[in-house]
Amino acid sequence: MGQAAEAFVGIGRIGFEGPATKNMLAFRHYDAEALVEGKPMRDHLRFAVSYWHAFRGTGGDPFGPGTMIRPWETDGDSLAMALRRVDVAFEFLEKLGVGFYCFHDRDVAPEGASLAESNRNLDAVTDRLAEHQARTGIKLLWGTANLFSNRRYVHGAATSPNVESFAFAAAQVKKALEVTHRLGGAGYVFWGGREGYQCLWNTDMKRELDHLAAFMQMAIDHARAIGFTGQFYFEPKPREPMKHQYDFDVATCVNFLRTYGLEKHVKMNIETNHATLAGHEMQHELEYAGLQGFLGSIDANTGDTLVGWDTDQFPTNIYLTTQVMYTILKYGGLAPGGINFDAKVRRESFEPVDLFHAHIGGMDAFARGLKIAAAMRADGAIQRLLEERYASWKSPLGERIEAGQESFASLEKAMLAQGEAAACTSGRQELFENVINTYL
Repeated sequence: MGQAAEAFVGIGRIGFEGPATKNMLAFRHYDAEALVEGKPMRDHLRFAVSYWHAFRGTGGDPFGPGTMIRPWETDGDSLAMALRRVDVAFEFLEKLGVGFYCFHDRDVAPEGASLAESNRNLDAVTDRLAEHQARTGIKLLWGTANLFSNRRYVHGAATSPNVESFAFAAAQVKKALEVTHRLGGAGYVFWGGREGYQCLWNTDMKRELDHLAAFMQMAIDHARAIGFTGQFYFEPKPREPMKHQYDFDVATCVNFLRTYGLEKHVKMNIETNHATLAGHEMQHELEYAGLQGFLGSIDANTGDTLVGWDTDQFPTNIYLTTQVMYTILKYGGLAPGGINFDAKVRRESFEPVDLFHAHIGGMDAFARGLKIAAAMRADGAIQRLLEERYASWKSPLGERIEAGQESFASLEKAMLAQGEAAACTSGRQELFENVINTYL
């Protein structure tokens, strides 16, 4: 592998300069080696860059073509361009100082006229990715397959009524798993894309869900066969492009996994904007996954509350990142998952340097959220308020109920003797919110 021409000319390694710096190409809060709760920031946050948005995004939208200025994009979707793009991507990753990246198979290598040609293209690009990983120490957080762009997946992939679409998708995931394994990927993500329906009249939902579960089981079986021990993830998304997608939210995904006996193999990869589309806050999705034992990895972005689709904006809201990190710390962290920036620069932010501004801002927002969350946990004020609110459950009656020692009959007897329940105490929501604001 020869030395490629520099793509991001004039931009050096992004360093930590502290909150007072005026340098907009520096970190104010992300200090990779700084210890938080006894662990370096880099190990808490495990930042990853999404190959699809950072290096394949064009800025196109339904009203116009792409706007991105990418001087290195000189040869279309050729294999030669794909190889050059790997060089550009690793230059960016090195200069940004992240430890991981994520990709779909068709992000990194062009789709050929046949499955065999596509596989050859992917093998060639995998060789280049492996060389850069060995040179830099940057790792693959997780891989996945694009089972939604090609017309063969118009009705879905694992849930398609066309059996050969299912079969082709299986072959594609087989290869994507093998590539992920070869590159030492820490995980593999199932993202439905078009696994859902537009109209129930023409949909056999039970059959499609059975097929989706069988597909996932085949992937797990193949992973065992090739020695891949990485974590599998299921990514919830309620709609878009389908009216209803089978991976609607965390609760739906957990129920699906348990119904089909997949719960020991798969955790959640949770995206903020997808949570919003499901009518949830990100904190809700993380909390539910955590308490059920399914918290695995996250796609870090945000949506626009005034826009009802997946805008994939970079996260800059400190309140949001504090909520996220508080819950992640509460449940023991994300490893082997991480924080993948499934986010794209705005169509109007079309210069290469904007990629740096966007990722720096997101990384600083999460680093600041991590520090605030750790301070909240160390102080314990929120936890004390929470314990006060549930103090009645520390009574003998509460302890007996939680120990499974009471019944409807025994509780009726207790309430008949007492006559009325004790008065409720205030929820003090405003106090909780005010206390949280003291850390911000």
